[in-house]
Amino acid sequence: MAEAPSRSLEVEGTLPTVRVRSPGWHPLIFKKMVIGPEPGPRPSDGDLVRVVDRDGVPLGFGLWNGKSQIPVRLIVRGERPPGSEFWEGRIDEAVSLRRETLGLDSVSDAYRLVHAEGDGLSGLVVDRFGEVLSAEVFSLGIYQRIGPLMDRLREKAGASAYRVHVDHRIAQAEEFSGRPVATEGAPEKVEIREHGVRYRVRFEGGHKTGFFCDQRDNRKELARYCQGRSVLDVCCYSGGFGLSALVNGGAKEVSAVDLDEKAVAMARENANLNQVRMNLVHADAFGYMRQMGVNRRRFGVVVLDPPKLIGSRREMDEGRKKYLDLNTLAMGLVEPGGLLLTCSCSGLLPVEEFSGILRSAGRRAGRSARLLAMTGAAPDHPVGLEAPEGAYLKAAWLVLGEESKRDQGEDS
Repeated sequence: MAEAPSRSLEVEGTLPTVRVRSPGWHPLIFKKMVIGPEPGPRPSDGDLVRVVDRDGVPLGFGLWNGKSQIPVRLIVRGERPPGSEFWEGRIDEAVSLRRETLGLDSVSDAYRLVHAEGDGLSGLVVDRFGEVLSAEVFSLGIYQRIGPLMDRLREKAGASAYRVHVDHRIAQAEEFSGRPVATEGAPEKVEIREHGVRYRVRFEGGHKTGFFCDQRDNRKELARYCQGRSVLDVCCYSGGFGLSALVNGGAKEVSAVDLDEKAVAMARENANLNQVRMNLVHADAFGYMRQMGVNRRRFGVVVLDPPKLIGSRREMDEGRKKYLDLNTLAMGLVEPGGLLLTCSCSGLLPVEEFSGILRSAGRRAGRSARLLAMTGAAPDHPVGLEAPEGAYLKAAWLVLGEESKRDQGEDS
């Protein structure tokens, strides 16, 4: 592990100025909206810069990366540059929201401490897992300052260690070498608790920060539908929904499926940790559900929580088709009167469009469905009103009706 970069949080000398076109209020200023640096000090990638509009009117201050498709991440508006007190204040507010306002320590020792734009810290996501903080970085400017930021977070949250990860796709897009960093002696795995369920979180080889805290409330809610029922958990990762169904929901049986062999191993470890038995299957979701359909297998509850299927606008058409195919197969496996909890974590897919895909899937599957609720991430994932794409998670709770002759009309 590399040593954490430790660029100062203080304002460093005379700040370069960057002129932008009318950017609105969104904190992300994309390349097409940037006119360029003004005469004077030239910004280096990662620098704090003063941001003005086309008429020279001050807008605020942001982090600069000329190689990125998002050259400016606006940190604060106004005419006062953000020093160390500003950064520390943002961190203190984020931690206070989770620990004091939401009182999350009473239900879990795993929750999101910093949610990027939702906490005014664009480019930084931090989850707490027991005594360890696990961060994911999306911005060069944040990465350069990650040492003092994580030190403040660790102090404020009362944690003992931290780990920092940069996805290789982010490092390529931002064009910087985002090597993973960690405090000395940071453990490779921890044990956490959530609503009475225990999990082991492994940081090496895990997805994102290691565990999906965003589904915490949805995992709890699922349990109320599972008493005495057979449950299918598709794309189960480390077994969260299936374990909640067994430990808190009194499910008769749970089958959990994932294509990632390491995820299946984690789910098995977590089942043993909770002293319950799950039927764990290492398989592709499409192939497994097709085979269950051929076998005429039905479940009282089906959970479909695939990974992000739309990572960019170029992937929209292919991603929509995958969501349609997956949900058509899943609907065919739910017994009449049973529940389908189907999710999308693709922020580029609006909730209205996701609902439309589900309508089309119902027609293709020949199933009527009633929507009980459309929920999202737990409240430790706040959404900035000027950055609505932060509400990326969509979870549709559907009660399926009797099977009928399939609609031969359009799927839209």
